[in-house]
Amino acid sequence: MESHLRQKGVAKVIPVTLQPEPDDFDVQVRQKGHTWLESKGIALDAAPPKASNLPNYWSWSNKRLWEAYSGVCAYLSIFFEWSTGAGSTDHFIAKSMEAGAAYEWSNYRLSCLGPNRNKNKFDDVLDPIGLDPETFVINFGSGKVTPNPGLGADQKNAARKTIRRLQLDSPENNKMRAQHYSDYVSGDCTLDYVSRNSPFVHAEIVRQGLE
Repeated sequence: MESHLRQKGVAKVIPVTLQPEPDDFDVQVRQKGHTWLESKGIALDAAPPKASNLPNYWSWSNKRLWEAYSGVCAYLSIFFEWSTGAGSTDHFIAKSMEAGAAYEWSNYRLSCLGPNRNKNKFDDVLDPIGLDPETFVINFGSGKVTPNPGLGADQKNAARKTIRRLQLDSPENNKMRAQHYSDYVSGDCTLDYVSRNSPFVHAEIVRQGLE
């Protein structure tokens, strides 16, 4: 049986498939943001004087972002319930770098709070949307995530920077991935359950032929 995540085309953490913006996003977010920026004389492609002053019209779309990406964090590739309050909208191009990007659906990444805080305004993180498949791999003995050994030198370097910046290989995250795999191996959950709740682990189980 195909899982909900597979049907929506976002079964892997990386790459993530860009989902269509809500029908009323333009009116509720983009137009309001552009109007405000124009009133302040701030060009869409310019850095705002103070990013914290930008009206957070994007908050209108927070839950819609969670729904569009089936509740799966773009960076950790784990499902989280909306009711936990753990979700946030990451502006992939930081608001402090390009004012207009603050109001573009295509610039939003659904993120758990931790990775979003770690990323902050830094631009040394690989974009999960459009990224080459299997850029990252998992060692299920430790749960550690590393660059795919088959990558070229530049790709490996970029992947390592992403891991460090987002702290993808923190002890807690490694333990989480190892536990998700262990739960599957021990029969505590099905592969379909893993695909819905820990898509990166699922993708690696399949890639490594461990299903």
